[in-house]
Amino acid sequence: MCPRSKEQNELIRLQRREQILDAAARAYFRTGGSFDIRDVAREAELGYGTVYHYYPNRHLLIEDVLGSGFERCEQALTEWASSGSPDDRQLLTYCKALLRLWQSDARAYLVYKMAAEHYVGLPDKDRRPAKRRFMERLYVPLQSISECEDDSVDHLLAVLVGCCGLYYYASTSELDADRIAKLAMQAITKES
Repeated sequence: MCPRSKEQNELIRLQRREQILDAAARAYFRTGGSFDIRDVAREAELGYGTVYHYYPNRHLLIEDVLGSGFERCEQALTEWASSGSPDDRQLLTYCKALLRLWQSDARAYLVYKMAAEHYVGLPDKDRRPAKRRFMERLYVPLQSISECEDDSVDHLLAVLVGCCGLYYYASTSELDADRIAKLAMQAITKES
């Protein structure tokens, strides 16, 4: 058996890190945010020592989970914003895309879920930067692109986050992205 190359070891390290981050996001939902490294190891089906090697404490782990979640959400917003001049139909499309992203990526959903809770699970030193990043890179751009000046974006996101929560917390098998996105649009347009 040949020893692994540097590139192979680096690929394994990156894959393991992604596995741990995904497991940490799922553990967050399973435990209500009060997970520890052992919960993540169990969720990832890895040894405690392996997870601990990458993340010696849960705060560093949460920081990386949110960081990668923010990157994915920011990318989705950028792609949507560059697709043309947004209107209600395009906003509906964005809502559907966001729901699909959240369904496939617990880290992305965690960004919005924690934002809805004002990042209370984070230490004080991390709470403000997370709130600021959410507001500057996700909330305000969505608000300006959608041309909503009142609290409509709050209502839109509340519907999306709440309905997606059913998927994570109540083990709903599938999200009906079309129906949920239409409900969220009704929150903006105030139509019945």
